[in-house]
Amino acid sequence: MGIFFSSVLSRLIKKKQMRLLMVGLDAAGKTTVLYKLKLGEVVTTIPTIGFNVETVDYKNISFTVWDVGGQTTIRGLWRHYYQNTEGLIFVVDSSDRDRIEMAAEELNMMLQEDEMRDVVVLVLANKQDLPKAMPVHELTDRLGLHALKNRQWYVQPTCAVLGSGLYEGLDWLSDQLSKR
Repeated sequence: MGIFFSSVLSRLIKKKQMRLLMVGLDAAGKTTVLYKLKLGEVVTTIPTIGFNVETVDYKNISFTVWDVGGQTTIRGLWRHYYQNTEGLIFVVDSSDRDRIEMAAEELNMMLQEDEMRDVVVLVLANKQDLPKAMPVHELTDRLGLHALKNRQWYVQPTCAVLGSGLYEGLDWLSDQLSKR
């Protein structure tokens, strides 16, 4: 009897559709994050030339996630994916201390674009399992997130390969987007 009501209820409640853009520098782990969320497993990846797009269902939200390549030559194309984006997942390799300023520049340039003015920002501090990974407070400072005014943002420590922190980040993101 409970299964019947659960089945009927799930048909009556439509999932809310949300468009998310996932970007970050090359080798940050974006594609690993995407397929860990979509398939629940780690897939062998190669550098993304172009994009991957998948629908990820989580709680009462169906996220369309655009995973756009992060190589220098591709970053100029990110702006073509901004339109109708409600949430930004910015993936950072927490152990890549040499390129954290570059990541900060890319994030800040992106957030200055008119189409991105109302976007909620989830930063995934990925690769926390590596020995030289920056802790969240350092990553937050180096990305200059405290300077962001009138914008919801959150940094979630993650390890995409293990899946740790990914759903906690989605929890925060879905809570923020549901409030709108």
